[in-house]
Amino acid sequence: MSAELPPKTRRRAGKAPSPPTARRTGAGRPAGRSPGRPNADSPDLRERLLDAAIACFVREGIAATSLRTIATEAGVTPALLHYYFGDKAQLQEAVIAERVLPAFEQLREPVLAAGDDVAGLIAGFVTGVGRLVAAHPWLPPLWVREVLCEGGALRDVLFERIGPQLPQMMAARFAQAQSRGELNEDLDPRLLMVSLVGLTLFPAAGAPIWRRLLQADDLDFDVLRRHTLALLDRGLGLE
Repeated sequence: MSAELPPKTRRRAGKAPSPPTARRTGAGRPAGRSPGRPNADSPDLRERLLDAAIACFVREGIAATSLRTIATEAGVTPALLHYYFGDKAQLQEAVIAERVLPAFEQLREPVLAAGDDVAGLIAGFVTGVGRLVAAHPWLPPLWVREVLCEGGALRDVLFERIGPQLPQMMAARFAQAQSRGELNEDLDPRLLMVSLVGLTLFPAAGAPIWRRLLQADDLDFDVLRRHTLALLDRGLGLE
């Protein structure tokens, strides 16, 4: 005959242990989670992590930015950042695919809408850059740092993924317009594209400098847009 279990032991053996309850704060709310897998009720967390990555990339450069730095910027653990994006290369690609390329796609739309109208093509580009900068103020400084500077991490993105979609397409349209006699024959269609970038994206990137240098805090990007279009349309009026 088997020995009878003590009453306390019998109660434990006959009932499965209940799951641990969440630790609560003095206010009665569940305490913060320990680091690890993210909560499922944070749908905007991925966007916040991308915002933090861009802020760090602009401030320190892509090569110099670590996942830990981005995690600190976002107020999360490196493990959480790794959960969402894996390694730094995957995070960089996510920034390109989800932020940089969609931004330039927005710029491409007004250019395509212009058709064969050269004036409309130029106006669409200038206006599109103004809207682009207003919506994504991080883009011009990131572009200067990571495309123009030697060793920039986004230079290949320009050559392989943006160039065929925008600047090369615009230069080809300028060449076609010139062959129809609609564009000054002394202009090089490729350099016209360079000039447009120089009159739009670069001033946006250098705005903190020229505004301070020229005491021009009153000049916003809408003023810059109108100035650029007037310069391109009527020149300096020296004749």
